[in-house]
Amino acid sequence: MAYNNYNKKKNKNKQQSEGAQFTKVRTPRKDRNEIVATVSRMLGGKRLDLQCMDGVVRMGRIPGSRKRRMRIREGDVVLAVPWDIQDSKADVVWKYRRQEVAWLQKKGYLK
Repeated sequence: MAYNNYNKKKNKNKQQSEGAQFTKVRTPRKDRNEIVATVSRMLGGKRLDLQCMDGVVRMGRIPGSRKRRMRIREGDVVLAVPWDIQDSKADVVWKYRRQEVAWLQKKGYLK
């Protein structure tokens, strides 16, 4: 009897958590010069081509500290920081998940 009540409570909690979808999304910060970009193709190693939202195609690089923590594929939406010295290159600092991409589209960050 107690087992059935436990499952009912568990399912009820699961339904409540699915209904309320609160997503905390990291937005691009202008003071850090961050730009939202889409990965257009992988170049090999830790390099990739990025189609940035400001209209510039940049060569992206995954820094060593994030290389093993991020699995990036073509079509993923990432947060990039262009280099100060060379504007045609950028570092990838964040990868957005599906829910975060949907939120960015809804708020107008993605074109």
